[in-house]
Amino acid sequence: MRHVLTSFLALHWAVVFALLAYICMDGDRGIASALGVLGVSVQSSRFPGLDQALVVAPLSVALLIVALLFCWAFVETLLNIATRPDAGDAVVRIAFIFASFLLSIILVGGAAQGINGLFMVVAVQMTALLASYVAVLAERRSVMQENEARLAAHRIATGAAHSSLLSRISSHPETRPGGRR
Repeated sequence: MRHVLTSFLALHWAVVFALLAYICMDGDRGIASALGVLGVSVQSSRFPGLDQALVVAPLSVALLIVALLFCWAFVETLLNIATRPDAGDAVVRIAFIFASFLLSIILVGGAAQGINGLFMVVAVQMTALLASYVAVLAERRSVMQENEARLAAHRIATGAAHSSLLSRISSHPETRPGGRR
């Protein structure tokens, strides 16, 4: 079974964080416009510190790193799923951890600046990240259960074939259900 949901969610979050980084690097409003995309109306004239390169550059780089982690998870899931079903587990986990950490830093920084409405927006984004991670885990577990069922069926078929071959070698017919030969 393909990890369709995992790859879709990884691609989705890669695009979201890449767009936030791109908007954040915008020369006009920077972080204020990125927060506006998230749903927080911030006037850059009220918060002049949000447009400084010392604030914008590290945030943009952090957003790009998270976007690259999700992109890596997307590629890892697509390319290595046939050879290794557990491919990308660590990368997906690290991407979600870094995204949560970054959103927490944005929340703390916004609270220090006194930006109103940021808590609810970050809470919604964190909830969406958590729901995405739970969906990825559920998909991984269902794939693992499917693989275990296939392996059990394969073992049963192999055992039956082996038993049949042994009975043919010993020239004793197998006993059929009901005690007949």
